[in-house]
Amino acid sequence: MDLLKQLTANEMVAQIISFLLLMALLRIFAWNKLLKLLDDRRERIASEFKKIEDTQASVERMRSGYDRKLADIEAESRAKIQEAIAEGRKVSQEIRESARQEARAILDKAQENIENEVAKAKQELKQKVVELTLGTTEKLIKEKLTEEKDRKLASDFLDELEKVK
Repeated sequence: MDLLKQLTANEMVAQIISFLLLMALLRIFAWNKLLKLLDDRRERIASEFKKIEDTQASVERMRSGYDRKLADIEAESRAKIQEAIAEGRKVSQEIRESARQEARAILDKAQENIENEVAKAKQELKQKVVELTLGTTEKLIKEKLTEEKDRKLASDFLDELEKVK
């Protein structure tokens, strides 16, 4: 405030005229350039924001594309895992079935062998019985028949025994 008191009216008018003259000169020579600089800066900032938005949109599209691809890969891997599990179960079932068939074949073969051995043992037993019967009969009769008659007699006796059973 002290500075305003020291200025005279002429000095104040001169200062105001100088200021207005300076503003007029600036308006004539620098104002359009200054406005152009500000407009250029505004356009540059707007274009940078546009580039950033475009880049963000592009990144978002890429991210969603990658997410879709990742989901597809995960679905495919789950499908392959399920397929492998199903194949494993199928192979397991085939192995079990093959083992059952082999076990059945072994049991059938064993049963057949047992039946053959039983038949063979019966035949041997029959032979022994015939021989024992012939020996006993010979002792009882004290006379020897021909071997063919002896065998026929013993065989007929055993056949009759089997019929009685």
